[in-house]
This record gives sequence, C-alpha cells and structure tokens, in this order.
Amino acid sequence: MAEVQVKDGSGKGGKVRSKKSVPHVDLTPMVDLAFLLITFFMLVTTFNKPNVMDLGLPAKPKKDQKQPDTEIDLTNSISLIIGKDNRIFYHQLSPSELTPATLQETTFDRNGITKVIEQAKARAKDQSKFTVIIKPTDDAVYKNFVDILDEMAITKNEIYGITDIKKAEQAVYDQKVGEAPKTPQPTK
Repeated sequence: MAEVQVKDGSGKGGKVRSKKSVPHVDLTPMVDLAFLLITFFMLVTTFNKPNVMDLGLPAKPKKDQKQPDTEIDLTNSISLIIGKDNRIFYHQLSPSELTPATLQETTFDRNGITKVIEQAKARAKDQSKFTVIIKPTDDAVYKNFVDILDEMAITKNEIYGITDIKKAEQAVYDQKVGEAPKTPQPTK
C-alpha cells in the first residue's frame, strides 16, 4: 500500500532527526486467507438432511392385472378416525352399522389408544392378519397422524393402512363432533 510521507520542514538547518516509523501490518493477505477458509468449510460441510418418514407403499398393479376379491373380517381390523382438536375415534363396525353412539372416542396416551389397539388385537380371530385402518379427516393435525404411526411401532402392528374416511363414517363423525361435550352441571 502506498503511504504519503510528510516532511518536517521547519526551514532551519540543524540536526536532522530521523522520524520513527509506526509499525504497519498489511491485512490484504489475511482477507485472501479468510475467503479461502470460508470456501473450504462451505465445500466440506455436510448440510442437515431433512427428516423424512419412510412409508412403505405397495406397488401399483398393472392395468391388465385384476385384483382378487377379498372378504374382510371386521374382527381382524380396527378403524381409527383422527379428528380435530386432538380427538381420536375408533370402531370395528361396517359403515352401515356405525352410529354416533357406537363411534367410540379415546385419547392419544398410554391408557387410551394404546390400550384400545392392544385389546382389539387380543380379540381378533386371526392376530397375524390384524389390521389397523387409519383415516385422518380434513380437520386432523399432522402431529396426531405421526402419533398414530408411532403407536403402530409401540404396539408392534406391522399391518396398517392409511385411507380416506368414507362418506358414511364422515356423516357419523360430523354428528359425533357436533355434539357438545357433556360436562356435569354444578348442583346448588
């Protein structure tokens, strides 16, 4: 870097004193080094990978391949309906038999949905084919859906399906949710 030197011009002759120079550090190479280090660490750093939940979905059947008709035994399955306001409902009935009185509500805790799934599995005719059918509504929260998938791991249910709620179930669900929660009236 260029510097301007000022000459002490007092105009008189005499002894010339040498001026002491101030120490000076040139930081230009340091800036180059900083950019090299930043570039190096940007290239070698691994970025955070997004957390993704792995869902094993079946392959789509070929167009000319016909699926065999299967009869579903309702005692070997339970339907879970995930609703709004962190509510979850369950049933083991066909949609035509379902009423607001038979649609049961439970909670997401250990004494709630975990116990319901374990009891339904214990009552199943063929426990190796026991299936949990998860049906989130449009009002459901993603966290509750993930909680149910966690319950599948906790209760060791390897066979479960995720599907849309049927119209008949949606109607019963709407009737059930439309009811005001029953709170005891204070006595006087």
